[in-house]
Amino acid sequence: MTIEISSPEVEQLIAQRMLSGAFKSHEELIREALRSQPDTRTGADLIAALQACPYPEIDIEPPRIPSPLVRDVEF
Repeated sequence: MTIEISSPEVEQLIAQRMLSGAFKSHEELIREALRSQPDTRTGADLIAALQACPYPEIDIEPPRIPSPLVRDVEF
């Protein structure tokens, strides 16, 4: 894979990080940058992905089974 950097500022930042000795390779620098990004996916994203399943006939709703650990309460 070839990654092209078109911004001189980004190229300079990469060169500075490499000169600092913090990274052994450009690949390591990119890997660390990607890992440091927060995961911004939400539960809604997960639901949308599940609903976009190519097998809509599969029921993803869990069965409702009464738990023996929970007792009925009457008020």
